Amino acid sequence: MAIRLYRAYSPGTRSKSVSYFDDLSKVKPEKSLTVGKKACGGRNNRGIITVRGRGGGHKRKYRMIDFHRKSNLAAKVATIEYDPNRNARIALLHYKDGSKKYIVSPRSLKVGMDLYSGVNVPIEVGNAMPLEFIPLGSIIHNVELTLGKGGQIARAAGTYAQLIAKEGDFVTLKLPSNEVRLVNKKCYATLGQVGNIDAINITLGKAGRSRWLGKKPKVRGVVKNPIDHPHGGGEGRSPIGRPKPVTPWGKPALGIKTRSQTKASSKYILRSRR
Repeated sequence: MAIRLYRAYSPGTRSKSVSYFDDLSKVKPEKSLTVGKKACGGRNNRGIITVRGRGGGHKRKYRMIDFHRKSNLAAKVATIEYDPNRNARIALLHYKDGSKKYIVSPRSLKVGMDLYSGVNVPIEVGNAMPLEFIPLGSIIHNVELTLGKGGQIARAAGTYAQLIAKEGDFVTLKLPSNEVRLVNKKCYATLGQVGNIDAINITLGKAGRSRWLGKKPKVRGVVKNPIDHPHGGGEGRSPIGRPKPVTPWGKPALGIKTRSQTKASSKYILRSRR
């Protein structure tokens, strides 16, 4: 996936970059796999803002992605499409039984390729199988964390996990966050790296593109009044006036570990992320 840069025709194109989209199939999304998505603007059922900085944005439909992968059934890649709800591309699979499913498209996947899911399947990019049958050192994505729940780990563009050890009923994975943890060997994963690896290098270039994505401007706490934020107040350009930064509600912020120390799954983490 290449990135297209622009000359400075205007202030908005001076630092703007976009994907080429030349690897996508020029088709409309599968109607049976799309549903309407009502924008909530960060508000709950009572209309109260619970997530700040959200609102507006282009209207979009949600593509229902199959994170489970049908077992013991061959499928052919029909199209590779753009998904407005994620930075990865999605691939439409046509199964032998006539059903259609969307999956997260791995890197180097091409239209017309055959994909398989199950126990005795080839070790090829895009095939899904239990972790116990994947060779050591393999690059994988869409990894199940809980057996039967569907893929939860390494689903964003360009991400992958690496299988580094097998012992007993568990395998050891190195996750995109550099965390090393144990996962049940019966959990499914898909071989390969998630596609669209240049998504991280795209520059929006202007404020309007953030608004198209539904992201509203964020006001720094230090420029607010003291009644609105603990960092606010003071004459002119003032420091925050505290030993460490805090949230608008006085909780520690910026670098504070928020994971519960008594969480049941902590025993499976061999090395925490940095």
